[in-house]
Amino acid sequence: MSQATLLAFSMVALITIVTPGPTMLLTLSNGSRFGVRRAFAGMLGAIAADFVLIATVAAGLGALLAASQHAFSVLKWVGVLYLCYLGWKMLRSDASLQDRLPEGGEAMQISGWTLFRKCFLVGITNPKGYLFFTAFLPQFLSPGMPQAPQYAILAVVFASIDLLVMCAYAQLGSKAMGLLREKGTVWLDRTCGAALLALAASLALYRRRPA
Repeated sequence: MSQATLLAFSMVALITIVTPGPTMLLTLSNGSRFGVRRAFAGMLGAIAADFVLIATVAAGLGALLAASQHAFSVLKWVGVLYLCYLGWKMLRSDASLQDRLPEGGEAMQISGWTLFRKCFLVGITNPKGYLFFTAFLPQFLSPGMPQAPQYAILAVVFASIDLLVMCAYAQLGSKAMGLLREKGTVWLDRTCGAALLALAASLALYRRRPA
């Protein structure tokens, strides 16, 4: 795999990742609620999901998902329901600004494992991710070289870019907490919640192209 190929992959991955999706919205909200340091646990969950998705595609299961309407539908509706659950909770947010501070009530009650689990589940229950990697990654593989090491390299590059972008989103959310009034931070949560519900609706309407 050449440096030019890795550079092209990195540019396409960056454009794809920067576009706000469910994990980015969660990271933005986590940054506003708990600060960048606490939100990092959620970022690790999203990164773990990246590796699971890419490993699944490398094992050929992504193509199986693309070919099986039943498997695709099951995963899609699990993802839809989970996004609706998270979006509804955020939409009904009424936590005070004091609860959002590092020493506040909400920040102390939410564990790093909870943040990790939320972002991880959002990542692995999105069938678009599997289909995207199934169509996207093979374009950057060298046919004459072993596939597994190449998938591993692409996974590390993609996850690294994802982590950097999520750090920026979390920092943005953290800064918003400092700049906005108390009601403003609540409405930031509600906006993210509404966006998650919109993404859930988009996923519910999504139909994979016939093989």
